[in-house]
Amino acid sequence: MTGVFLAGLAAGFGVAIPVGAIAVLVMGLAARTSFRVGAAAALGVATADGLYAAVAALGGAALVTVLTPVAGPLRMVAAAILLALATHTAVRALRSARPGAVAGTDPTSTSGGPGFGSRPFAGRRGLETPPRAFAGVLALTLLNPATVVYFAALVLGRQDSAAPALPAVGAFVLGAFLASASWQLMVAGGGTMVGRILAGPRGRLGTALVSSAIIAALAVVMLVAA
Repeated sequence: MTGVFLAGLAAGFGVAIPVGAIAVLVMGLAARTSFRVGAAAALGVATADGLYAAVAALGGAALVTVLTPVAGPLRMVAAAILLALATHTAVRALRSARPGAVAGTDPTSTSGGPGFGSRPFAGRRGLETPPRAFAGVLALTLLNPATVVYFAALVLGRQDSAAPALPAVGAFVLGAFLASASWQLMVAGGGTMVGRILAGPRGRLGTALVSSAIIAALAVVMLVAA
């Protein structure tokens, strides 16, 4: 059982460590808002990875056959959503940086709240609250069928029978989830550190614009590859 858990850890780190648009999104959210928001987004990624690990461990080769034909369209949907998020983030940050904007608030926000109203660009729209960050990033990560194909390939490569034991599946999924969560939380922590270093309005504006540009570029790469 320990070997299966360690295999899940290795698989989770393997899928989490490569830096892509989702990692940049998690770091950018933490930098612009708070670690709570970044951590919620990180757990959304880890939850999606855990779900895909479970589905791959239980479904095996059949899932690869079903998902491969729709991988391209799903990547296009994910890329379009990321482009929209990048544009939304950049536009809101630029509006907040206008001379007429009230310091410490987001003029596009319709409501405030503890822990958010005092932070520049930390309005309650988009993904910039913990529940929305978790749900939004979970949905975005689930739009990447390559993740389940990756897990399925690993599972099929080491599976001894057509019907894996549920305890083994649980150990593999737990390992994958913990690995993904630990890495993504570290990414969120890095974003929080960047946000503290660039604490002024100009610094946060720069962080938002750089994050938006990187997400947009990675989304375009996804569209080209789809």
